[in-house]
Amino acid sequence: MLEASAPASGTGTFDAGVAAVREAFAMFPDRRKGKNKRYTMVDAALSAFAVFFTQSPSWLAHQKAMEKARGKSNALTLFRVAGIPTENRVRDLLDPLSPRLLDPAFARLLRLLGEAGALAGYTGAGGLRLIALDGTQFHASDSIHCAACTVKKHTNGRVSYSHTAVTPVLVAPGEPRAIPLRPEFVVPQDGHDKQDCEIAASKRWIQAEAALLRETPTALLGDDLYAHNPFCRWALLHACHFIFTCLRESHRATYEYLDLLESRDIRRIRKKRRDKSGHAETWRVRYVSDVPLTGDGDALAVNWIELTVTDPAGRETFRNAWITDIGITPDNAVDIAASGRARWVIENGNNNVLKTKGYHLEHNFGHGHQNLSTLLAAMNILAFLLHTVLGFTDADYKLVREELPSRETFFHHVKALTTYLCFPSWRGMLDFMMKGLEIGPYVPPEGAKSTRVRRPKTKI
Repeated sequence: MLEASAPASGTGTFDAGVAAVREAFAMFPDRRKGKNKRYTMVDAALSAFAVFFTQSPSWLAHQKAMEKARGKSNALTLFRVAGIPTENRVRDLLDPLSPRLLDPAFARLLRLLGEAGALAGYTGAGGLRLIALDGTQFHASDSIHCAACTVKKHTNGRVSYSHTAVTPVLVAPGEPRAIPLRPEFVVPQDGHDKQDCEIAASKRWIQAEAALLRETPTALLGDDLYAHNPFCRWALLHACHFIFTCLRESHRATYEYLDLLESRDIRRIRKKRRDKSGHAETWRVRYVSDVPLTGDGDALAVNWIELTVTDPAGRETFRNAWITDIGITPDNAVDIAASGRARWVIENGNNNVLKTKGYHLEHNFGHGHQNLSTLLAAMNILAFLLHTVLGFTDADYKLVREELPSRETFFHHVKALTTYLCFPSWRGMLDFMMKGLEIGPYVPPEGAKSTRVRRPKTKI
């Protein structure tokens, strides 16, 4: 078996990220009572995390074979795994553990982004930090289930089981990348007769993240499911603003009020803008203040805003409406609409990425009997967060990702390389990849737009 050449000096963000994750794993409780403690809880957790970081379900098997043949493996050199347990052993050790034990790891990786200045641009109207909330299902079965599953009894007698997670993310207008925060899972709650739901899970997340939400003035974004009296009041109770989608079909009282208004009661703004591809478009914004959210006497008064986008030919390319507690003026109306529109990033830049761009969130990596399914889903999202950190802070990683056409291709390269080569470090692996791709970092001349250069081709 081959071994890769020595890496460039320096530890980099990857090592800092793995250290942050390892520090959180070191706090995992060990519930074993027997003498069979050959593998530590840290090694079990890091082994699982490495599978999600490399997005290779068979990665541990390859590393065990490499370790047997050479006495070391990429599990050791990249992730500091001293001993690789079997996949079944990893599942058994992790099954009893709550995904909330990963909270410190999410917090530390987010802190790395903040220290690198990567969060500075993640603001919306009035400088508010924007956090989008959405629920996504990642498991559904008629047979495979655990104690944390949501149970649904159908009218035909069929029983189905599922897992759903609320996946909060940081977003910003014009920024296609979502920054994942820790998920909150829809699971049966002690002391509750009714089954858990997305809204209840979102409320728990807000309550648990009170410290994070107090750091910076925050606006919560959500689809029409969130645009109702109880949740809006919950957001305000926890010092959060909100911008929630408001559909006519589900908010009859609100739109009946709006339909009775005269034209002069609705403020209008028209602005020329350019989309992310540089194409011209026209934004038409309408807004009304102090609109009742329901027809009840205690209805919350909200501000309503609608955005219609048209191309140069007058064709409508986008239309949506929101409710918000933020006071709307001619100066901030367009920014509020842009902030509300940024909610789509949680779908295209987070949930869709996790399901279809190499992370296989819906794949059954191991269901377990207690918490394994939710814990592994949280680890998958944690790996996505570390990739996001690297995308903002690791110049070599960005060069390699720019050269490869997709996330899946990058994961395929990592899987192949780490199957046959043992790299002494993450930096060593990236340097090997850059040499193979004939790219390399350099300091561009003043005014140059390129951030990479081709290495000279090797003559044979």
